[in-house]
Amino acid sequence: MVGCLRTTKQGSCSMKEVSIIGLDLAKNVFQIHGADVDDMPVVRRKLRRGEVLPFFAKLPACLVGMEACGGSHYWAREIAALGHDVRLIPPAYVKPFVKRGKTDAADAEAICEAVSRKSMRFVPIKSADQQATAMVLKVRDLLVRQQTQATNALRAHLNELGIIAATGVAKVSQLIAIVHDPADARIPTAARFALTTLVGQIEALSNELKRLERAIVAMVKHDPDIQRLATIPGVGAITAASIKALVPDIGGFKSARHFAAWIGLTPKPHSSGGKERLGGISKMGNPTLRKLLVLGGMGMLRRAKNNEVGLDWVRRLLMRRPGKVVAVAMANKTARIAFALLSKGEVYRKPAEMAA
Repeated sequence: MVGCLRTTKQGSCSMKEVSIIGLDLAKNVFQIHGADVDDMPVVRRKLRRGEVLPFFAKLPACLVGMEACGGSHYWAREIAALGHDVRLIPPAYVKPFVKRGKTDAADAEAICEAVSRKSMRFVPIKSADQQATAMVLKVRDLLVRQQTQATNALRAHLNELGIIAATGVAKVSQLIAIVHDPADARIPTAARFALTTLVGQIEALSNELKRLERAIVAMVKHDPDIQRLATIPGVGAITAASIKALVPDIGGFKSARHFAAWIGLTPKPHSSGGKERLGGISKMGNPTLRKLLVLGGMGMLRRAKNNEVGLDWVRRLLMRRPGKVVAVAMANKTARIAFALLSKGEVYRKPAEMAA
């Protein structure tokens, strides 16, 4: 067999010796690095995409490590179905094991070494349904960004002609009405032709966003976990569905603090010589969840400033810290509450209800 480092007396590689496989993923050409129980290299070879599953089908059950990436969850499910123990590793945890240079073979060897570490942290494997839910949310996020870009372009172009509107998505309808009005002489013919195309894009994106949001709301109605998450103040249907889709296994976190740290909502330490120094939030986790939770915290701040009942503690916090710092702190608290609800299967209860 090509790539084998050890051969039997007959000259063929013995696959029974392989106990750990490091698999470096790619689009078409994959690299594997296999080791025995003593971590000695046994096999190194390249595989075409169509050769990956047949190779693992002939291999005795072993530990298979891969870097967590876009296609890793698919391959993890397929290889695990063949009886192997598959584990996904964050790429940042693999990098220290790369000895020198950047090659597929070096990456596969580093993955093989990293997956054997007992203290290594792994990424839970997502099911196809979880990936499908995440796709709905990611497509919505893309359309929101495209809508924002198109809206900003419309505002900028009309501003050049002296036509402005107040900030906010709701006020964009005034600009759209001006573009659609042929009697408005402030817009030249050529400009109206170009802006009509831009307005058509904005309206089409708005309709697609409404369709996706209806699908997400329907998803909430049929998922008890999402319904429980939606009871948390500052967490709506989008945030609840995102937490459920992007967190495959809540049991993979030791505590609520670990969960908040995974999202990137905990301070980044810079401690040495017995002196503890805490900086800003680490931002090392999931950017989508972090953004949604911080936006939910900002919404809670607005409600607190409007003197809403039950948010006195938020107002007291605002007296000591800047608003954005408070919003991040609230996002951290929301993440911990979400961990508790998913772990215990309970519904959010207000502090007054818990005291009663």
